[in-house]
Amino acid sequence: MQQHEISTALAPSAIGPYSQAIAHGGLVYCSGQIPLDPATGNLVTESIEAETHQVMKNLKAVLQAAGSDLHGILRTTIYLQNLENFAKVNDVYASYLSKPYPARATIQVAKLPRGASVEIDAIARQL
Repeated sequence: MQQHEISTALAPSAIGPYSQAIAHGGLVYCSGQIPLDPATGNLVTESIEAETHQVMKNLKAVLQAAGSDLHGILRTTIYLQNLENFAKVNDVYASYLSKPYPARATIQVAKLPRGASVEIDAIARQL
């Protein structure tokens, strides 16, 4: 089986030497998404909730381009610049998903690309 690069204009372009996602063996490995608006390339910064909504929209677009969706997510990692935002991010994150929820890790980090407050990556199954 070969791996296939996933790319969509409905999510931000990669800002480095990586793919938006790679599909292989029925799984989709999504690179971390930060709250970049794909139409403008600008960072959404109004609030941690607005940032998280944009991240989830970006993940959804990449997954759909790969023949999956948010319900196909098996595992995520959430990177937060401030763990004090955990509850707010969790509320937005949960609004996009349903049971059984994906396995997940949440990590506080010192800094994220472009000054984002949240980044989320995912592994999903193709539907």
